Amino acid sequence: MTEIFVSTFVTLFVIMDPVGTIPIFLSLTAGQSPGKQRRAALLAVAVSFLVITIFALFGQAILHFLHISLEALQCAGGLLLLLVALELLTDNFDDPVAAAGANVAMVPLGTPLLAGPGAIVATMVFTQEVDSVGSAFGLGLGLAVVHIALLIAMIFSIPILKVLKESGVLLITRIAGLLLSAIAVQMVADAVTTFIANA
Repeated sequence: MTEIFVSTFVTLFVIMDPVGTIPIFLSLTAGQSPGKQRRAALLAVAVSFLVITIFALFGQAILHFLHISLEALQCAGGLLLLLVALELLTDNFDDPVAAAGANVAMVPLGTPLLAGPGAIVATMVFTQEVDSVGSAFGLGLGLAVVHIALLIAMIFSIPILKVLKESGVLLITRIAGLLLSAIAVQMVADAVTTFIANA
């Protein structure tokens, strides 16, 4: 149980990157009240946990039924993130809340940023190693602790937003867009590379 818990937690912590999520969360929730920001953080983490849990239980069956490869899922997630990143980098997304509405917590925060292809695939791999109640508990505990870390990171980032003011928010938004675009391009590149290798 301990081994699969540690493996799950460390792997998903690195992939989902709670610290790296902070600037993107700040830029996407910049126009909201602290209460709405906390609700957005809770919703994003809940959506991420739900998506990853569903794929852990039924992922292989879902992809097989829809005839979707993991690479196609990864490429689609990368393209979706790239669209959001481009909006953050341009004046089209100066007010993320107005543009994205309440759904910002679900897309792109909940998925594919948190519950992205990398986290989903890693969880599906760990699920295949479950062979007892103890290992299943360890996997579930690892997933829960990572999502708690994500929630804590986002909630503690909210006071930072009050200090940044408008110019600071704009800077954070541009940095988030740059980081997000790099993540998106890497996701697409990895998917294309795998496609070519398997061709």
